[in-house]
Amino acid sequence: MATDQGVLWEDGPWEHRFVPANGARFHVVLAGPESGELVVLLHGFPQFWWAWRAQLVALAEAGYRVAAMDLRGFGGSDKPPAGHSTPVLTGDVAGVVRSLGREQAVVVGHDFGGLLAWSMPVLRPGSIRAVAVLGAPHPVPLLRPNNHLSSRARAFLARIQVPWFPERALRRGDLVARVLSDASAPGRRVPPEELRAYQAVMRMPSVAHTSLEHLRWLVRSTPRPDGRRYLAAMASPVEVPVLSVRGGADRWTPPAAFASDAAYVRGPLRTAVVRSKGHLLPEEAPEEVTELLLDFLAALPD
Repeated sequence: MATDQGVLWEDGPWEHRFVPANGARFHVVLAGPESGELVVLLHGFPQFWWAWRAQLVALAEAGYRVAAMDLRGFGGSDKPPAGHSTPVLTGDVAGVVRSLGREQAVVVGHDFGGLLAWSMPVLRPGSIRAVAVLGAPHPVPLLRPNNHLSSRARAFLARIQVPWFPERALRRGDLVARVLSDASAPGRRVPPEELRAYQAVMRMPSVAHTSLEHLRWLVRSTPRPDGRRYLAAMASPVEVPVLSVRGGADRWTPPAAFASDAAYVRGPLRTAVVRSKGHLLPEEAPEEVTELLLDFLAALPD
């Protein structure tokens, strides 16, 4: 894989496209037949579309139309200085679905992308047929003080609230490497190509700052009116089918963090644990994740 911005445009059995949505422009990587059901893949932090490269190919080969997008502030998508709240980002995803010529999609999200996936059926209900979340507890219990996040995750979220220094550590220091290592299962060595890819994209102009703004909003908005409105809305149960997958060796979101998820789901809920794997499920367990997604998609009602 090339370094610098070349990581964004890696060749493969897919198409790179810019898509307008919600007043911004988004880099979307597409694969699979045009006639297939649309599946939108949302990455986590500090990643971009490339985290889904294994699932992108496998789901496309199974007949689905797959769109792995760079979220607002990440990768090749627009990086505005403001407007990085979760409600805004759900509007981005819904707009991308419409720009791709569809009314509805199945949304699959990992980590922060999983919080967006949880939010879509509540905030943008008309655009969602089902959701799958990987390593992402429901936002309401997650954003409470007793959220059961690990000390590693709490320390990271606290560290990034200060200005400037986290951005510098992402661009010039070892913060990307430490996040990937801490999020992996114990004993996993982050492959060099993964580390180079995520470091290179984080060093692109503005990415270190705008990618952190998503996570900062989640913490800082909790006592504010915008955050309270979001959590009040998210107390409404999810009505569509949900698949929730966690890693059995996840050192960021342990089992207790998922204990209340079922209380916020009224539709069918399937859960799965990938044993001996950590938080970075799409890359740590590509075959298992693909199999779980294919089973979930095949079981969705017509």
